[in-house]
Amino acid sequence: MNRRTFASNISAGIAGVALAACGGSNAGATSKPTFVFVHGAWHGGWCWSEVARLLAERGYQSVMLDLPGHGLDARFPTAYTARPQNVGALAVEVSPLATLTLNDYRDSALKVIRALVAAGSGPVVLVGHSLGGATLSAVAEAEPSLIRRLVYLTAFVPVVYPTAIQYLQQPDFAASEVPSLFVADPSAVTATRINHDSADTSYVARVKSAFYHDVGDVAFAAIANLLTPDEPLGALTTPINATVARWGSVPRTFIRCTGDRAIPIAVQDKMIAEADAFTPGNTFARRTLATSHSPFASAPAELVAALTSMA
Repeated sequence: MNRRTFASNISAGIAGVALAACGGSNAGATSKPTFVFVHGAWHGGWCWSEVARLLAERGYQSVMLDLPGHGLDARFPTAYTARPQNVGALAVEVSPLATLTLNDYRDSALKVIRALVAAGSGPVVLVGHSLGGATLSAVAEAEPSLIRRLVYLTAFVPVVYPTAIQYLQQPDFAASEVPSLFVADPSAVTATRINHDSADTSYVARVKSAFYHDVGDVAFAAIANLLTPDEPLGALTTPINATVARWGSVPRTFIRCTGDRAIPIAVQDKMIAEADAFTPGNTFARRTLATSHSPFASAPAELVAALTSMA
């Protein structure tokens, strides 16, 4: 079984569990809200599987989204899947996801959320990790009435700057370990590209350090097999232009991750402060986890406790 088939089989199984958990017409039979999870860059809905399982044990329904170009919709540069891998070509091959933008992410998420609400779920708790925060803001700006609460898990909150990429360009982001992992010029390949499948073990160790430093090597090996190399540049460059009247009207929580090496804690706190200054009448509730960038893998029980404490 090759890497792509393995990833597809795993994602298909997870997707089936997630959709079954929605509950169909029974979704409105409980006062507990439905959680909708939005993954970050290079990930898929699969990353929330343990969180969804723990939530189900507590009586919560949840859906784990695959954004366009991720999960079962993943597309790979030919140089990435070549054996042996063509590292030189990987540095210049234009991404197969080049045409995707944040608007595609927003519309994909809205399609699912509208269906859930129409089926009786009530407004959902929308949880976004990392770059998934941009999708959260775009969804809430488009249709705030569908959202019970926004939960930003060490995620981008574009307020002062309308795009995620502008935050990557700020001095505070210099401490992040992520930009040094890019194996191609984003403007040339139209994506931020990370070689999760690299034969260079020292490079893979740096990937683990940036995102999963508190996860064991065996677990990370499985995770790395599911990560995709390209995050389309349009997901980082599409402006959101959040407003007080729409995005700013939705209750929101930020879950801080103090050991994050991808979005440093100083950047997280700055985005919280900027958002609170933008909507002083509706500020962030806060929770804090002493984890890496990926608590859904390293501390799922603690993450679920934080999520349910505000639901």
